[in-house]
Amino acid sequence: MDGKNDLPQRITLKGWLSEDEFKKLIKFSDYRGTKTDGSKEFVLNLDKAKMNGVSLDEIREMIRKMESSGRTISSQQTPPLDSNEKMKAVFTLEGNRVILKPNFFLKGLLGESSEFLSYDKVIKAYIVPPAKLFDVIEKLSSKGVEIDDKTSVMKSLPLSFKVELRTELRDYQREALDKWIENDRRGIIALPTGSGKTVIAIAAIAAVQERTLIITYTKEQLNQWIDMITKFTNISESMVSPFYSEEKRLAPITVSTYQTAFRYIDLLSFRYSFLIVDEVHHLPADKFRTIALGMYSPVRMGLSATVIREDGRHVDLFPLMGGIVYYKTPQEMVEKGYLAPYETFIVRVRLTDEERMKYERLREAYKNITKGMPFKEVLAKAQRGNPVMARALKIHNEMLQIYQKAKEKEKAVVNLVKKELEAGSKILIFTQYVDQAEELGKILGAKVLTGSTDPKLRKKILEEFRETRTGVLVLTTVGDEGIDIPDVNVGIIVAGTGSRRQFVQRLGRLLRPGPGKVAKLYEIVTSGTAEEAQMRKRKKLSLDIFGAGKEDGKKSNEGLM
Repeated sequence: MDGKNDLPQRITLKGWLSEDEFKKLIKFSDYRGTKTDGSKEFVLNLDKAKMNGVSLDEIREMIRKMESSGRTISSQQTPPLDSNEKMKAVFTLEGNRVILKPNFFLKGLLGESSEFLSYDKVIKAYIVPPAKLFDVIEKLSSKGVEIDDKTSVMKSLPLSFKVELRTELRDYQREALDKWIENDRRGIIALPTGSGKTVIAIAAIAAVQERTLIITYTKEQLNQWIDMITKFTNISESMVSPFYSEEKRLAPITVSTYQTAFRYIDLLSFRYSFLIVDEVHHLPADKFRTIALGMYSPVRMGLSATVIREDGRHVDLFPLMGGIVYYKTPQEMVEKGYLAPYETFIVRVRLTDEERMKYERLREAYKNITKGMPFKEVLAKAQRGNPVMARALKIHNEMLQIYQKAKEKEKAVVNLVKKELEAGSKILIFTQYVDQAEELGKILGAKVLTGSTDPKLRKKILEEFRETRTGVLVLTTVGDEGIDIPDVNVGIIVAGTGSRRQFVQRLGRLLRPGPGKVAKLYEIVTSGTAEEAQMRKRKKLSLDIFGAGKEDGKKSNEGLM
């Protein structure tokens, strides 16, 4: 920049400074802090001005406006800063906390990268989440800040052996891996259940050759990961280990669960440079996001069949994991022949007269209390202890159970199961409720899996069901994820949340391809209730988010039973 001799090296402002003015100032200067007399000092930084596209004339105009505003500006033509006055940032590790002490105004320089930082007034320094350590260092370095990293945390932790992939990737799997690598080895891969997301992640381990921590949602998934790692790579069993329950051994490749990793994050945080999070849509939960923030790992991959959350918190995933880098719908995978084609059927039932009277009475009471208030607001107020809204929430839950446990649903399930068993089908029945699952199990003479099923019995039931050619298995939400029974071809949803994510997860249980296989998913809906509205909302979300013309892979059918 020419013609800079008339510009002051130091600018001291003794009056009030708006946030907008401050943001403009730090585009061409470094903030040196507030002095004891309350004045704020800035030091001209023409390199920063050039980087931010600020011309000399714009700098002069900014200073002129501030001087003419009636506030006192002291501009000094002091010599250029010596090396001791350069912007510096010192990073230290105190216990499990990364401490950052800059000699300049930090947040103005970092911009959006500062949102995860917190300021500790006691030690007069910033606390940096482990996940953001290397991002912050890189950002500050790019701004010309001198970095003094005393943490000794390693950005890369290479494996002591070479991982070899022993399988061929499908075209879309290779494409997904390449997109992830192009995104600086960070990001989320969203593919339907049965499309081989796990194989992509295993290929990524072979590609990066870094010590890896894998987070799963269930113990079944944990065991499946270990089996697949040893099956598709040359990694020996001694080099991959579960970190769960009574067996907590750390290995170069370690597989844990959300619950366990959350509790032991301080132990795990600095030992792995590659973090893989399966079923990553769970990560935004307040408790589980601690895993993503607590790991130093700069290399990150998230996996999910359905990243989008109805509560909108999927956006939290992007700064934690790196955004969605690859996505395919079930329909796209069906068209490519990688998933079985499928049909969806909406089976409508009615409330009995007794159920209808009770439902309408509760609905009227709910309307009188809430007076049109959105349910989210009702829920929030109830959670804050509002007794009136707590009563409304109780009524809402009673209404929900009436239509989700409608008696006619049992008859519909019996009829569907009879028809499908006669056709030689293998059937999964999904519900939200343990009592409903157990009742259906009795009626159908079928095995039942719930969250409280003993792990050994659960394993036995799943193994026996996998071995049968035809049959029925009743599941609560424990079956939404981590259940892998390739030859299942029929699903019946008796009760659900109405969310797009759960619907796709349940559909995904049926889509493993097979010769001549066409999967069927029945959804039993109670007419004239909020359950219909939930279904319509889910379909609208499908169109709004995914632009899908249809929700199924073949055709949709509706009927009343």
